[in-house]
Amino acid sequence: MLVETNKHLRHDVVYRLLKLVLVLPVATASVERVFSSMNYVKNKLRNKMGDQYLNDCLVTFIEREFFLQAKESDIINRFQDMKERKVKARL
Repeated sequence: MLVETNKHLRHDVVYRLLKLVLVLPVATASVERVFSSMNYVKNKLRNKMGDQYLNDCLVTFIEREFFLQAKESDIINRFQDMKERKVKARL
C-alpha cells in the first residue's frame, strides 16, 4: 500500500522497518533449521571437527534432497577433475 500511493518515498524509515519485519521470520526459520541440523551433524562423538568440514557436512545435511538426486557417476567425475589422481575412481 505504501508503494502504490508513493508514501514509501516520504516515510523511508517506516518503509525500511516494514521490509525488515517481513523478512525477519524467514531469516529466523533458516537459522533455527541450521542449529537443529547441527545437533544431528555435530554430536558428542564428533565434537572436534574443523569449521570448513562442519560447514560442508551441514550443507550436505540441509540440502540432502539435492544430493540424493545427484548421480554417482557425476560426483566421481567431478572429484576426478578437481585434482590429478594416481588411480582413477570407478563405480
